[in-house]
Amino acid sequence: METKWLEDFVSLAETRSFSRSAQLRHVTQPAFSRRIQALEAWAGTDLVDRSSYPTRLTPAGETLYAQSLEMLQALQSTRAMLRGHSAAGQDVIEFAVPHTLAFTFFPAWVSSLREKFGPIKSRLIALNVHDAVMRLVEGGCDIFIGYHHASQPFQLDADRYEMVSLGQEVLAPYCKVDADGEPLFKLPGRAGQPLPYLGYAPGAYLGRVTDLILKQSATAIHLDRVYETDMAEGLKVMALEGHGVAFLPYSAVKKELRSKRLVNAAPPEIKGLEMTMDVRAYREKPVGKEAPKGTAQALWTYLATHNSAK
Repeated sequence: METKWLEDFVSLAETRSFSRSAQLRHVTQPAFSRRIQALEAWAGTDLVDRSSYPTRLTPAGETLYAQSLEMLQALQSTRAMLRGHSAAGQDVIEFAVPHTLAFTFFPAWVSSLREKFGPIKSRLIALNVHDAVMRLVEGGCDIFIGYHHASQPFQLDADRYEMVSLGQEVLAPYCKVDADGEPLFKLPGRAGQPLPYLGYAPGAYLGRVTDLILKQSATAIHLDRVYETDMAEGLKVMALEGHGVAFLPYSAVKKELRSKRLVNAAPPEIKGLEMTMDVRAYREKPVGKEAPKGTAQALWTYLATHNSAK
């Protein structure tokens, strides 16, 4: 039995909805249902009355719900005590950050913090977006930093999590320059001669934002996907080698733009081929007896004071 099954079950007991709980737990509804079924198999009895709507718990489910709350609270308290044994651990702020931001935004952001907030000890946990969010949800980090666009929001419960905006990032198309300093591949391309396109792997957050840019473009864009990966840094390397056009965050390419190794692939007359995203920090709201680390709390207070908190 896994503790995340209990967390899933508690969520279901409180929302009375498989679909809503699946959103809050950042899994697909079929995956969420399988985890509830796995818990029922472990318990040896039905926990959910599936003949009713909204969803109701069986008498056994009501019993497990009450016990789950106690067990999860006990685990949280134990975890807090264990962390308290390490004084050094109290000084280290753990960040869960998607790979792209870990390579681009995070290093410069920490440098600016040291100038304005003061030195910090940090541990960076670089993951894909889904796993980084789950780190936050499962209590495996102090702060999660991620991109945000209104078309691709994170389903984080505002009653449980709070957010601070750290700035903005622009996603736009870039490619290598030719011998004359012009784009090697110039958008929009032609139907008979589509431009080689370096894309994000299916499901990647920046890939979904890129798809929205292309879908909303007033100009027909002709691209031929020749390569894909889920990391912007991987796309940038391929673009630098002249393999095609890639939509990349500005922070990932600003050095290459200054050195004129990359250039925007969209001419000025083609509008709308870029998207502005927020960069946001999230944390779980402090509740109960488990107070956040002193350094993490001090940093959050600073961020909330100097940035746009919601």
